[in-house]
Amino acid sequence: MKLVSQEVAGLKLKPGEKDKIFFDEALIGFGIRLRSDGGRLRRRWIVQYRDADGRTRRLKIGDADIIDAKHARKKALVALAGVAKGEDPQADKAQARRSAALTLKSVVTDYLAMKELELQRGEYRAASFRVTKLYLTGPYFRSLHAMAVSKIGLADVAACLNAIERNSGRVTAGRARSALSSMFTWAMQQGLMGAHPQNPVIATKKPKDATPRDRVLSDDELAAIWRGCEDDDFGKVVKLLMLTACRRDEIGGLRRNEINDDGTLILPPERVKNNHKHELPLTPLALSIIGTVPERVGRDHLFGDRSGKGFTRWSVAKDALDKRVNGEMTGQWRLHDIRRAVATGMGNLGVEPHIIEIVLDHFKRGDEHGAALARSGQAR
Repeated sequence: MKLVSQEVAGLKLKPGEKDKIFFDEALIGFGIRLRSDGGRLRRRWIVQYRDADGRTRRLKIGDADIIDAKHARKKALVALAGVAKGEDPQADKAQARRSAALTLKSVVTDYLAMKELELQRGEYRAASFRVTKLYLTGPYFRSLHAMAVSKIGLADVAACLNAIERNSGRVTAGRARSALSSMFTWAMQQGLMGAHPQNPVIATKKPKDATPRDRVLSDDELAAIWRGCEDDDFGKVVKLLMLTACRRDEIGGLRRNEINDDGTLILPPERVKNNHKHELPLTPLALSIIGTVPERVGRDHLFGDRSGKGFTRWSVAKDALDKRVNGEMTGQWRLHDIRRAVATGMGNLGVEPHIIEIVLDHFKRGDEHGAALARSGQAR
């Protein structure tokens, strides 16, 4: 029997039958399945075939009440053509359902859990984890959170990146793009991107890099900043940045167990940008500032509130300092400019370049000459 709409409409189950498939005589594998469902007869078009392992598989095409025989036959031809090429349409359909259940938000949760494990093993920096979490769970890609991760396309990502660049600048857009791309690459490696995985971020336009900073604060500007610092956590952090040339978060997150009894600052690898332990002798003035910070029970951080993250109120405190030094600065500046100014100042005083690099912790892992110099205290 060739399955046509008129013939199908007259098909019935025999008394006592609950389920039966009638196959088309012209298109092998194409059929219609009749099932008794609570006294109601349901008719569904199906394709039956054998997969590569010889197992019988059955793919539902649609209800006969919605799809007529002509259109069902066309769908069956497409499915069977795929089988002839080695495809498994039923498995692909099941995979598509699983992929649709994996939203960007759920995949991000799993990705961050993996990154947290890397953080605990010392394979990932705490600062990197914080910014990655911010970009992926914050407002930047919120419009995509409920979408199936395998359905997110180039246009979806591009629209978000354009909005980020308009609202937050191209540097933020570039970093958000990098974080999302890494997450999609991981999702592909985990088989979470469906039958035809691709990273929708790769083809998006990469925001231009920001103009490199070359602002070097003058001695007068450094003096103005020093005078503008109040006797609070932020003021002490800024003064220590001038006296150590450390990075902002290295001092903001300073712990008491990172200061040796001999007056040496020892930052562990997970707190340093290049993942290399940084040892730096502290000057008497730096030690005197640290000595003014009262010890607090159950808290190892010198600065910040009790959140366990060290100092975090950077923007608010910097804005207040800018108002106090208004008129004494020759232009916009940021805290990292202090580090550059200290390096320039050391050079002007005749400090040898390799010593400056050691103080700035620029020598790479495996640089035995630099490490030996640091251990011997020649950077004092």
